[in-house]
Amino acid sequence: MRTFENSPRLQLWASCPSAARHASKAFTLIELILVMAILTMAVSVTAPALANFFRGRTLDSEARRLLALTRSGQNRAVSEGIPMNLWINPDLGEVGLDAEPSFEKIDPRAVEFKLDSGLRIEVANAQIVPAKTTSVRSQITSTVSVSPVHLTHPSFPTIRFLPDGTIGDSSPSKLQLIARDGSSLWVALSRERLSYEIRSNNQN
Repeated sequence: MRTFENSPRLQLWASCPSAARHASKAFTLIELILVMAILTMAVSVTAPALANFFRGRTLDSEARRLLALTRSGQNRAVSEGIPMNLWINPDLGEVGLDAEPSFEKIDPRAVEFKLDSGLRIEVANAQIVPAKTTSVRSQITSTVSVSPVHLTHPSFPTIRFLPDGTIGDSSPSKLQLIARDGSSLWVALSRERLSYEIRSNNQN
């Protein structure tokens, strides 16, 4: 004999309350639209702050990469005993480091990279002030023949690292990295004029 407990209709009716409970937990279209509107407003408020944050990180990272290139050039000049040229192409935002062609016609360790597209680089026209031993150096150069300087890119501003670890007198003393929002960092000679350092403003 068939009982009501095994009836399909009874089983369907018993499952209806559970289905109703699941339906009540779902989001309605209005609720979804409200959530999307709140998210859009939050993104629009935080986007400028995030953009400034990432621009600052890019400026700092590019300044550090440029500073690392100066350290690499100085170390290579001393260890290999040949002058190294760090050239800057401000128009294209390119920077490179390679051995002076008068000593090495082809440098297998040459490095070249392009700055971030959101930055530009400017080179100060100021030159390095000669050290106090200028009179001694002038006496030496007057009696000893000096080999001509052949820069890798003569038309570009070039920082010249000499084999004794010093920096050539004609090297630019300051490089300025400028972001689109006007913020900038300087890669400039240290006070001892023996290496370069990062500065947040144009100090002497």
